[in-house]
Amino acid sequence: MLLSVTLQHIKAMKYRGRKEMILVFIKVAMLIVFFSVMIGIGLYCRKNATDVNGFVLGGRSVGPWLTAFAYGTSYFSAVVFVGYAGQFGWKYGIAATWAGIGNAILGSLLAWVVLGRRTRVMTQHLDSATMPEFFGKRFNAPALKIAASVIVFVFMIPYTASLYNGLSRLFAMAFPMFDYSVCVIVMAILTGVYVIAGGYMATAINDFIQGIIMLVGIVAVIAAVLNSQGGFMAALEGLARVSDSAISEVPGVFASFFGPDPVNLLGVVILTSLGTWGLPQMVQKFYAIKSEKSIKTGTVVSTAFALIVAGGCYFLGGFGRLFSDRIDIAADGFDSVIPAMLSGLPDILIAVVIVLVLSASMSTLSSLVLTSSSTLTLDLLKGHVVKDMKEKQQLLVMRILIVVFIAISAVLAIIQYKSSVTFIAQLMGVSWGAMAGAFLAPFLYGLYWKKTTKAACWASFLFSSVFMMANIFWKASFPALLQSPINAGAFCMVAGLIIVPAVSLVTAKPDKKLVEDAFSCYEEKVLVPRSRALGDHK
Repeated sequence: MLLSVTLQHIKAMKYRGRKEMILVFIKVAMLIVFFSVMIGIGLYCRKNATDVNGFVLGGRSVGPWLTAFAYGTSYFSAVVFVGYAGQFGWKYGIAATWAGIGNAILGSLLAWVVLGRRTRVMTQHLDSATMPEFFGKRFNAPALKIAASVIVFVFMIPYTASLYNGLSRLFAMAFPMFDYSVCVIVMAILTGVYVIAGGYMATAINDFIQGIIMLVGIVAVIAAVLNSQGGFMAALEGLARVSDSAISEVPGVFASFFGPDPVNLLGVVILTSLGTWGLPQMVQKFYAIKSEKSIKTGTVVSTAFALIVAGGCYFLGGFGRLFSDRIDIAADGFDSVIPAMLSGLPDILIAVVIVLVLSASMSTLSSLVLTSSSTLTLDLLKGHVVKDMKEKQQLLVMRILIVVFIAISAVLAIIQYKSSVTFIAQLMGVSWGAMAGAFLAPFLYGLYWKKTTKAACWASFLFSSVFMMANIFWKASFPALLQSPINAGAFCMVAGLIIVPAVSLVTAKPDKKLVEDAFSCYEEKVLVPRSRALGDHK
C-alpha cells in the first residue's frame, strides 16, 4: 500500500532529479523493511498466544532483556520525543534534561527495585493478569475491579490517540507528498496485525528491536544537531546568549542548571517519572518477569535505556531556542520545535528519525492496546456481561477489542490533526495524571501495607478521576499552578500517597484472613544456590 502510494505521488510530482527519487525510495524501503520485520515476528510468535496467559503475559516467562526493553519502549514514545522534549526544552532550556534523569532514576531504577519483585510474586499468587484484577482479588472487591477497568478504558484512549500525533509533523517533513492519514492508517493496521497474531511475546520481541533503533537513532540525531551548531560547547554558549523577558530576566537562564522555572520543572519530573508506578501498561511488565535474574538485569538495562533515550530527548529539546528562526510557537505550537530542529539534517538521517519515532510510537501503542483489551475483557466483560466466558472466547474478544481500540484512536488522531484540538503533552498529561493518580498509591500500599483498605482505594480512584476531568472542563477555576494537566497529574499522584493511608486509618479494617493470605506469598521458602546464601552449616 505504502509503496503503491509512493509511486503514484512521485509520478504526479514529476521529480526533476534522480537524486530526490532515490532518497524517497530509500526512505520508503527502510519503512517497508521495518514493517516487514514487525509482522514477521508477530506471525512467528503465534504459538505463544494460544491461551490467555500466553497472549497477555507471555506465559510469565519473558527474559530480562526483553522485559527491560518492553518496559522502556512502552515508557517512551513520540509523545516524549516530539511533544514533551519540544515543549519542555523550549520552556526550561538545558535544565529539561532533569526530566530524563528523573525518568531513569525514579521512573525506571526505583520502579524496578520497589515494585518489580513484589509485583511478580503477589500477582502470580493471586492469579491476576491485569491491574484491575489485582485490585479485585487483593481487596476482595469485584466492584473495585470494574471501576479500575472503566478508568483504564476512558483515559487510555486519549493517550493512545496522542501517539499518532507525535508523527504528524515529522512525517510531513520527510514525506511531503503523503497525507498524514496514510501514516496513521498504515501504522494502526500493522501494529494491530502483530499484536493480534503474537500477543505479548510478539510485542516484547518487537520492543527489543524497536528499542535498539531508538538507542542508535537518538545518539545519531543529537550528534548531528549539535554538530550543526558547531559542537556541544558552541551550542551551549549560543543557548546562554538567548533571552526571553516573558519567562525570566536572568541572563543565560536557558543554559543554567535548573532553568527559569524549577517548580514547574519538578512537576514535569514527578508526572513523567513517578507516573510509571501507577500506569497499567507499565506495571504489567513486572507480571511477566521470568526469574530473579530477570529482575536484576532488567533493573540495570531499563535504567540505562531510560537515561539514554529520555535523557537524550530532553537534552536535545533543550537546544530548541537555537532554532527560533525556524519556529513560530504562537502559530504552530511546541510540537513544531523538534521537527524544526531536524529539518536541516540530511535526508537519510531524517529517514532514521522517522523509523525511530515509528518504533517509539508502535511499541507504546502495542502495549496500550494490549493492556486496554485485556483489561476490558478479563475485568469487565468476563463474569459480568458474559457469565461463563471460555478461554477461546476471551482470546477472540481481546483480539476484536484490539481492533476497536486501534480504530478509535486512529480516528481521534486524524480528527485532532485536522482540527488542532490540543498539544500532545496535554493529551498525555491528562491520561497519565488520571490513571497514575488513581492507581499508584492503592497498588503500592496494596503490595506493602497490610492495613490498606478497600475504602482507601475508592477514595484514590474517585479523587484523581474527578480532579483530572474537572481540569479538562473547568481549568480556569483551578489555581494557576494546577491549570496545567502536567502539574495537576503530578498533584494527584502525590495526593494519593497521602489519601490512601489517611483513609485506611479511619475506615473499617480489612479482613485479616484475606490480608494474611495475600501476603503469605512473601513468606514462602525457596531454595537458592550457595552463591546467594551461605546457609547455617558449620
